[in-house]
Amino acid sequence: MRLLVIEDYAPLRQSLVQGLTEADFAVDATGDGKEGLWYAKDEAYDVVILDLMLPGMDGLSILKHLRAEGKNCPVLILTAKDKVEDRVKGLDMGADDYLIKPFAFEELLARVHTLIRRKYEVATSVVAVGGLCIELKARRVTFEDDPIELTAREFAVIEVLALRAGQVVSRSDISEHIYGFDAEPNSNAIDVHIAQLRRKIDAAGGSSLIHTRRGMGYVLEEGASCGH
Repeated sequence: MRLLVIEDYAPLRQSLVQGLTEADFAVDATGDGKEGLWYAKDEAYDVVILDLMLPGMDGLSILKHLRAEGKNCPVLILTAKDKVEDRVKGLDMGADDYLIKPFAFEELLARVHTLIRRKYEVATSVVAVGGLCIELKARRVTFEDDPIELTAREFAVIEVLALRAGQVVSRSDISEHIYGFDAEPNSNAIDVHIAQLRRKIDAAGGSSLIHTRRGMGYVLEEGASCGH
């Protein structure tokens, strides 16, 4: 899944990017408020991690602009401001969560996972489809309890499909959620990842779970038809 970090303190920003990347997220980052707003308005993010004190434009102004334009991506505010009225103001303006600095990275990671599940209306960190089990937090996939070894990119693709199980997801939508701004994937990269996933899932016994909707995209669903 794809995250945006808007944080002006370079050591913290770099630490967040490193930690989130190691957790297999696609991460874009900036230390400038105006640039952060531009990213958030023009790109598809699953969570925006937003500092309040920023050069160019403060975090609450960024949040106000996003919500005024109908951008409903989850926003997690990071701030050193720990007064109740500050937290209430941020939440009232449309923030989805609030984390006070300093914080443990593990807590931030847990909150990010929770916001993503909430965005896609997935109640738990485990999605099961026809014997296939996708553990979102543990980043593990099994079929009838037998592990399926996936690359980080393959897991990113199955994660997008799992969060929207039963829904058709276009190639461009998958790409937007697994690659960062600077990535330049091959035009057939998603098709290649899907083919690799099907091969591995089929080998484990979970055939006919990822389906093609020609001209539309892919769907993770048990017993579907209209292409393989």
